[in-house]
Formats: sequence, structure tokens, C-alpha cells
Amino acid sequence: MSPKEVLAYAKENKVKMVDIRFVDFPGVWQHFSVPIEELDEGSFENGFGFDGSSIRGWRSINESDMLVIPDPETATIDPFFEVPTLAIIGNIVDPVTREKYARDPRYIAQKAEEYLKFTGIGDTAYFGPEAEFFIFNDIRFDTDSNLSFYFVDSDEGIWNSGREESPNLGYKPRYKEGYFPVPPTDTFQDIRTEMVLEMQKVGIYVECQHHEVATAGQAEIDMRFAPLLKMGDQLMWFKYIIKNVARRHNLTATFMPKPLFGDNGSGMHTHVSIWKDGQPTFAGDKYAGISENALFAIGGVLKHAKALCAFTNPTTNSYKRLVPGYEAPVNLAYSSRNRSAAIRIPMYSPSPKAKRLEVRFPDPSCNGYMAFSALLMAVLDGIENRIDPGEPLDKDIYSLSPEELKDVGSTPGSLEEALDALENDYEFLLKGDVFTEEVIKAWISYKRENEIDPIKLRPHPYEFMLYYDI
Repeated sequence: MSPKEVLAYAKENKVKMVDIRFVDFPGVWQHFSVPIEELDEGSFENGFGFDGSSIRGWRSINESDMLVIPDPETATIDPFFEVPTLAIIGNIVDPVTREKYARDPRYIAQKAEEYLKFTGIGDTAYFGPEAEFFIFNDIRFDTDSNLSFYFVDSDEGIWNSGREESPNLGYKPRYKEGYFPVPPTDTFQDIRTEMVLEMQKVGIYVECQHHEVATAGQAEIDMRFAPLLKMGDQLMWFKYIIKNVARRHNLTATFMPKPLFGDNGSGMHTHVSIWKDGQPTFAGDKYAGISENALFAIGGVLKHAKALCAFTNPTTNSYKRLVPGYEAPVNLAYSSRNRSAAIRIPMYSPSPKAKRLEVRFPDPSCNGYMAFSALLMAVLDGIENRIDPGEPLDKDIYSLSPEELKDVGSTPGSLEEALDALENDYEFLLKGDVFTEEVIKAWISYKRENEIDPIKLRPHPYEFMLYYDI
């Protein structure tokens, strides 16, 4: 929509408020609202001011003034607010120079799309993330100098099979058996469908919804692939809708990768393809029906995978899921059909349009704009430098011996290792000024100071189990 069309759309829908949204550095939506009378065509050039020093990972107090410029193409009616409200995603600019802000994740995604076109390799990068999540009945946590705990509960959790519920009706999915029996074992069918319907209201094309492997309400809703920037926007709506529908039912939803011990964590398998002039460039006559460029793209992702994890798996909790020998694909290999490989080539359809790479190690705690952009830059680096991915590994990787695995790389074992890898491998991200060196350093510094160091300083509850009687 143009600015004029946005105003007409608002009038047609009797909008009273406008909610301006943007994403912070870690990847959480921020917002403020203005009366509809404050929005005119000039707003889409002049923007709205806010305090950038209060946003995580952004400006210091002495340079705090910033502007958010609404993007008219993102305007839609919020499905949750009581008062008719127009939601618009914005881009961040400096009020003095009018330059776009390098640490705005959405700007990074815009530059990634532009760089793809500049290379001539393609004109559209499609992304299709499968973001898994949990729906819980209760979550409590706290930490202080003398305590630290969390408590998660779910009426569907198998640990409640013996709880007095007056009556307890059973039908609770056993560990690793949530994929995917029908109701009454699956108790969230209607809620997931409600989430899908709300997504459709804001223009998200949903392919399917289902229960996931873990007990306690693990779920997946799959969006149809979309161009990078659009999918970044949609992933923000996706998380927003899931959390708010859950809250509507007095439930809570989380995209934390590993909230439960002893069962599957939540991943975000991410499908990637590059198209040019309306044609898929990843279809060909090489292994599994893919093109030479697709093989080189795999090579790029495998080469840079450790550094990519700093963006695709950006929390300390991410590495409770990425553990060798368990369900997550930590081994840096590729294969067709094989879900134990870090990169899989789906074989559901013979159509050239369906040829894509499925990168399986990311998780939904990521900032989609930055994770997708980093993946695209690795793909392009692989193609530009003709990086050979080696031979595919079509065996069950989990059953291979140490000798067979000695030449197979692995994802980092911690966020600290991922940041160290990024520190030593980020040149590919700087092409086209997509990521700047300042952004890379700021990301690493933010993660170390605000996440890694605080975790290091605090006793872990399980340490008391191991060591209290020493």
C-alpha cells in the first residue's frame, strides 16, 4: 500500500489508534501507539521520535534521539486490541543525518536482499522457517543472590500422569511421543487452529499446524515460504500471535529452545532457495536433483556454520538443544531426506520449484531478520567462491562410530564458542555492507556482557545436587 492507501484503509476500518512497531537488537518487538489523527502522508517521511538509549543494544544516553519511519507496505489491523488499531512496522533512522541505523535488524535484511540482486546470482531469496514452540499452563522462575529456580508445568505433561485432577483422564503424550496422535491426546488442536486463523487475518499463508515430538504442548505451525524481508516481518507477527492467543486462553507460549530436560527442544528448520527471473536456481542434475549453485551454497553454509550459530542459535539455552548424540543435528554434513544432517535436501516433490536447502540447526530464539540475512550471506559466499561441500552423508549420523565421524565438523558447544567463531569468521557478512564491523562487534559484546557473563557468575541449581555434600 501507498501512504494514501494506508490512510484510506484506516478510515475504512474505523481505526482509532496506530501502533508503530520495530524490532530491537535481540529480536523482540517494541511498540508505541498514537491516535489516528497523528498519522498523515508526511508521517511516512518524517517518522516518529523515540528514545533509542532505552532499546537493548542500541544508542548511548548522549545520542538517544532516534526516528522510526513507518513502512506503508506493512500496515494491517491488529487482531488483539480492543480498540480498532492499525499496526505498522517501521525502519529506524538517525534524526540528524537521516541515515538508516546500522543496528536496525530490518535494515540488515533490506541490505541482504539488495546485495543478492547486486551479485546477479538471483533476485529473490525465499525463506521458510519451521519455528517450534511450547504451550504451557504455568511458568515460574526467579534468581537472586541466595536462590535460583524455574518451574514449568503443563496439564498435558506426562509427569502429571499421576496427579490428582478429579479426575485425571490420562491421554498425556509420553516423552518423545507427541508427534502426532489425534485428540484427546493432542489437547491443543483448537488453539493451534485459532492461531492459524489469526495469522491469516494479517496476511500470513499457513501450510499446516500440528503437535510436535515433545510432551507438554510442543507445537509447530508452518508458514509458506516468502522473501527474506517479508519473512522477517512475518516471523515477528508469528511469535506475537502465538503468544497472544495462548494468553487469551490463560496459557503461556515460549520459543525458548530447551525449556524441558529429557525431551526434544524447539528448533527452527529453515528452508532456503534463490530464484532469478521467476525461476528456481537450486534445481538441477546434481546430487538429489539440485544445481551446482545449490551445492556451492551448501558449502558456504557448512564452512561458516560455527559463526552462523551466533545468529541462528543466539542464546545460552540454544546449546542445551545442540548437544551431540541427541535429537538436534549438530554434525555439519548434508544429505537428502536424512534428518540427522545439519543440511537436508527435502525430497517431497519432484518439482524444480520445490528444490531448496533445509538448514536444520537454527532455533526460534533468533532474530529472524539477522539470522536469515546471515544464512543468505553464507549461501552467496559459497556460490561466489565455489565452495565444495564434499560428499553427502546419507547414513544415520547418530549411529556412526567416532572413527567415521572424525572428519565431520560439529556446531559449537556453547554460545561463547559460537561468538568466538564469529569473531574469527565474519568477512563474508561484510560484503555489500550488509553487516558492518560495528554491528558484529556490538552483537558479540552485547551477548557476552548481558547473557554469557551473568550465566557464568551464578550457581546452577543442579550444582547443588552434585556438590552440596562435598
